[in-house]
Amino acid sequence: MTSPSVRACLTALAVASSAVLLASCTSDSGDTVGATPSSTATTSATSAAESPGASEKKLTEQAEAALAGFHNGTLVESGVERVSEGIHTEPTLTKGEAYRIDIACAGTGSAQLRFTPASAGEKATVPCDSTVVQQRITPDKPVRIHIDGQAGATGMIAWQIDKI
Repeated sequence: MTSPSVRACLTALAVASSAVLLASCTSDSGDTVGATPSSTATTSATSAAESPGASEKKLTEQAEAALAGFHNGTLVESGVERVSEGIHTEPTLTKGEAYRIDIACAGTGSAQLRFTPASAGEKATVPCDSTVVQQRITPDKPVRIHIDGQAGATGMIAWQIDKI
């Protein structure tokens, strides 16, 4: 059993680590256009002082910008969520129609895409480096889509489902 002072120190360490991780996810240039897997995020002294909400806003803009050129067909559903919360949706899809999900994550780490039932689409890893991951969805019954951040992943995930 740990003493209250040890727990307090561990809690303070966890909070400080979270702040450092959030600050390291921001770009000092603020540029959200043309993000590629080879882009590297840098941290400035001013970005470390920003609120987590400002950091989330920048990461949301980066993820949405990565998806901007991938809309093709009729939009069915879209959104942006924190990696830590994941995405869990059951879109209304018609059996026999073709659909595609496009996903971009901005931040650190990666997330896992999976479908229920598994026959609706392939599992995939989504890196949180603004790379767009695309998967075909073939519904034969109601489909649930799950995108969960892996341990230690932070940032924002943007996604869209198009009927193609």
